[in-house]
Amino acid sequence: MDELIEILEEILPCEDVVNCTTLIDDHILSSFDILSLVSDIEDSFDVDISPAELIPENFNSANALWNMICRLREEC
Repeated sequence: MDELIEILEEILPCEDVVNCTTLIDDHILSSFDILSLVSDIEDSFDVDISPAELIPENFNSANALWNMICRLREEC
């Protein structure tokens, strides 16, 4: 999870990414940020994020992202 937080902090340096639960709902993550995030997650965690995974519920918080990463790792 620490590596994910580092990725989020790099993309969103002025946000409290650890506690925020509305990254999508409050438009904190832009579409460009999401593309960068997906690329960084795929590279760092060796997972493939399909278009079906690109839903707000998976990107609203660090915990939601981490849950998605863990689920994708189990599917490999």
